Amino acid sequence: MSSRDIRALYQNSDALGLAKLVQDGEVTPAELMEAAIAQAEEINPRINALVSWNYELARSHARARQPNSRFSGVPYLEKDLGVQVAGFRTTNGSKFYHRLAPVAQRDSESVRRLRSAGLIPFGMTNSPEMGQDWTTEPKLYGSTLNPWDLAFSASGSSGGAGAAVAARLVPIAGGSDGGGSIRGPASFCGLVGLKPSRGRIPDPWQNPTGTVLGCLSRTVRDTAAYLDVASGPYPGDYFTPPTRDESFVELSAREPQRLRVGLATTLPLRFKIDPEIAACLIDTARLLENAGHCVEPCELNLFTEACRAARGRIIAVQLAQRVTSMETALEARMLVDDFEPSTFSLIEQGKSVDAITFAGDIETVRNSARDIAGRLARYDVVLCPVYPAHTFRQGEGAYETHSYEQQFAFCEYLSTINTCGVPAISLPVGVFHDGLPLGVQLVGRYGDEATLLQVAAGLQQQLRWHERHPPVLRG
Repeated sequence: MSSRDIRALYQNSDALGLAKLVQDGEVTPAELMEAAIAQAEEINPRINALVSWNYELARSHARARQPNSRFSGVPYLEKDLGVQVAGFRTTNGSKFYHRLAPVAQRDSESVRRLRSAGLIPFGMTNSPEMGQDWTTEPKLYGSTLNPWDLAFSASGSSGGAGAAVAARLVPIAGGSDGGGSIRGPASFCGLVGLKPSRGRIPDPWQNPTGTVLGCLSRTVRDTAAYLDVASGPYPGDYFTPPTRDESFVELSAREPQRLRVGLATTLPLRFKIDPEIAACLIDTARLLENAGHCVEPCELNLFTEACRAARGRIIAVQLAQRVTSMETALEARMLVDDFEPSTFSLIEQGKSVDAITFAGDIETVRNSARDIAGRLARYDVVLCPVYPAHTFRQGEGAYETHSYEQQFAFCEYLSTINTCGVPAISLPVGVFHDGLPLGVQLVGRYGDEATLLQVAAGLQQQLRWHERHPPVLRG
C-alpha cells in the first residue's frame, strides 16, 4: 500500500478502524505514525493545534512491538495541561511552566493506561494559559484556529485537541473538562466530546469544581473505547462511580430503553439562546421522539449566585496552590510576566482567600451539586445547549472581554454539570447557516455514561457527522 493510500485511510478512519488495520496486518504502526506526522506538518501551521512534538521518540515507539489491544499503534495527542507524558514537557500554556517545567520522566496514570492500550503520543495540543478561558488563545503559543473556518475560535480549553481531531492530525485526542473544556471544543469543531462522571478516570485534580479527563473524537465508538481503557478506580481516589460488567463499546452498540428526556431551551439571567441553536435542539428532540423516547420541556435554573461566587474562589485558590507548589518543588519564584494579567490576578486572588472561607465555599458547592443532581435525576437524559450563541470569532471569546454575568450565562449548561459530577456529551448534530458545526448536549445520571453513548450512537447513525470534512483539508 502506498504512503498516499495510507494517508487517505488515516484521514478517513476512526481510531478503532486504524487499530483493526494494524491487527489485520494491513498497515504497521510505523506507517500510521508517518501518516500522522505528514498530516501534522502539512496542516498544523495553518491551525496551530500542536504546540510541541517529538517525532523521533514517537517513531521509535511505533517501530517497537505494539500490544494487540484496543488501540494498537494508533497515533495520539495529549493536552498541554495538567497531565504528564513521558518524554514531553507540560507547560500549561504559561511562561512560568515553559521556563521551569522539566521533561516528564513518567506518564500520568491515565496516559499510562492509554499507552498500554496501544495509543502512541507524539505531541501536545494547545490550551489557554492554565486552562482559564473558553477560547484557546494563549499569548505564549498564539491562537488555535477552527478547521471549519480559520477566522473562528476552536473554543477552549481543549481547543488544540478539538482542532487536531477535526483536521485529522489524529483520530482521537486527550482533553480535560473543568467547565466545558471538552464539550465546548467538540461543539465548535464538529466532534464527539464526553465529560465522564466524576471519578470515572483517574486525574490529577479530584477537586470539588469537577474537573475530569476525557477525549475528543469523531465517532461515538472511539469515545466508548477510550472510556473502556482509561477508566477504573485508582488507589486514593475520592470518587468511584458504579461500573457494569460489559464494556462501554458493547453497551453503546445497544438500543436504549424508552427514556424520559428533558428538553431545556431557556437560560437564566434573561439571556437568549440563538434561534439556530434552539431550532437544532427541537430537531434533535424530534429525532429522539421518533426513536420512541418521551420528550418534555424542562427549566433548569441551575446555579445560585452563592455557588457561582464560591466556585470562582475555589478555582482561584487551586490555581494559586498549583503555582506555589511548583515554586517550592523547583526552588524558584513566580515573576510578574510569567503569567498573563488575568491569570496573575486570579492567582493573587486565590492567595488572599482564608481557610474558613475556602472550607465554606467547598460546602456551598457540595450543597449546590446535590440540588442540581437531584433536579437532573428526574430525567434519564436532559437535552440542552452546549453554548447559547454562535461560534465566536478569534479574539471575541476571552473572559476578559465579558462581564461576570455574561461569563456564567454563556457556560450555564457546562460548568454546572461539572459541579454536580454527572456525565454529559456534546454531539455535532447540526450546522449553522455559515457551515460551522453546531453541537447540542446530552446530560445523564451519575455513573450512566452508557445511556448517553447509546443515544449518541443512534444519532450518529442517522446524521453521519463523522463523514463531514472541514475546509482546511481542502487547502
